[in-house]
Amino acid sequence: MRKEDCFYLGKIAKKFSFKGEVLAYLDTDEPELYENLESVFVECNKHLVPFFIENSSLHKNDFLRIRFEDMTTEEDADAILGNDIYLPLKMLPKLTGNKFYFHEVIGFEVEDKRLGYVGEIQSINDTTAQPLFEVLKGDTEILIPMIDHFLVKIDRENKKVIMDLPEGLIEMYL
Repeated sequence: MRKEDCFYLGKIAKKFSFKGEVLAYLDTDEPELYENLESVFVECNKHLVPFFIENSSLHKNDFLRIRFEDMTTEEDADAILGNDIYLPLKMLPKLTGNKFYFHEVIGFEVEDKRLGYVGEIQSINDTTAQPLFEVLKGDTEILIPMIDHFLVKIDRENKKVIMDLPEGLIEMYL
């Protein structure tokens, strides 16, 4: 499985028992969706390796207590501590309306109600306090804050993000 075909679910945070169980931090708003997984991909030496789950249960809201098959000792658990966990993209729950996954809108056009075509979304910068659409118009990169108030519609059928942007935001880049 390639990393591009997967989404980041979380990280193996700590050992739970002396029998090889681990606690995985889940980076999600709905951890209960991932309580009964059969397997996950654990990143080991930059490769995604399938790990099959014997049993798992939610632990203190954001953690999943996992017993992997063939992991029975603390040493086994130590070997994967701190490693990231991934699942195939097809396992993401479908979103509708104006909710979207960041990877889903890459390549979509941004259209402003006032100005029309703004550019194409190249990527999303979520390292800032406010996530930003990184939009390319010709050779110019335009950064647009991902604010719900600006978002009018996610048009999946026509691959467009329709926005109502404040006057001057786009113009300062052009």
